[in-house]
Amino acid sequence: MKSLRTLAFALTALVAFVSPTLAENFLPGVKRVLFLGDSITYAGHYTELFDAFLFTQFPDRHIEVIDCGLPSETVSGLSEAGHAGGKFPRPDVHERLDRLLATVKPNLVFACYGMNCGIYLPLDDQRFAAYQAGIRKLREKVEKSGAKIIHLTPPVFDTLPIQARTKSADVVKDGEFFEGYDGVLHRYSAWLVEQGNAEGWRVIDTHSAMAAALAEKRKTAAGFFYAKDGVHANNDGHRVIAEAILGALAPEKSAAFFKLLDGDWAKSAQGRAFFDDIHKRNRLLCDSYLNTAGHLRPGMAKGLPIAEAEEKAAPFEARIREAVKNAK
Repeated sequence: MKSLRTLAFALTALVAFVSPTLAENFLPGVKRVLFLGDSITYAGHYTELFDAFLFTQFPDRHIEVIDCGLPSETVSGLSEAGHAGGKFPRPDVHERLDRLLATVKPNLVFACYGMNCGIYLPLDDQRFAAYQAGIRKLREKVEKSGAKIIHLTPPVFDTLPIQARTKSADVVKDGEFFEGYDGVLHRYSAWLVEQGNAEGWRVIDTHSAMAAALAEKRKTAAGFFYAKDGVHANNDGHRVIAEAILGALAPEKSAAFFKLLDGDWAKSAQGRAFFDDIHKRNRLLCDSYLNTAGHLRPGMAKGLPIAEAEEKAAPFEARIREAVKNAK
């Protein structure tokens, strides 16, 4: 993280526009990106930073980003007996995956699962096996659709701000928080990284990036946290996730982007409008595709039909692209 920021401040160009040939070397052939995950992905901030990166660093590529994260979702198919106060079980991504892939038709899928998949309980062979099987099934379906997949390890579960709500392994019950649950996520993350090394999977370790960032912050601020509830990262936490993703995919361009993000333009009226338009466009398309493909999660916004959502999103994109011309 520190080396990334050091590189960022060493760059002289805030937005580096490259030749079409060089631009095509970034995610070659990709025209539509789908993000899958739980409520952390649905929140959208790290996916919106990814989108902003594409608009500013590769403005001629016209890569469309569709965030279809779904709150409460797992890839393991597991759920606490009393999830959501007993109102509904956790949705399983496999219930909607075929429909979603057919609806979105992505070239590339980012999948971030794990936080909910161990059900916040101690490491267990059966739960771990369900997570592994779910990931493999997800991967097979994505590849069968013709898309490529990049796995993201789950963010950190942070016990510090919720210590009073966590329980030790000998007393924790279904529906409660195990105090060592981040160790479970660490094991899930390590397994994904192992598949990258052994099987050639593309894996970006956002869990380790966030853990390192937390440790660094707590050297000078012992009570620092990214997730007030231990799970859902704030915007600063989402930035760490985005830094890990973009730093893995295009280090120099990532550094230029985050320098832009920290500069005067991003804080100007035009810069703020740029990010606000990305957010509004993201919500329109997210809710539209979620609604069109269908899911079993109650309480979600009713999205517009895709054609109507895309029509309403077009003015946002036009303003976004116009703003990029002045980004510096």
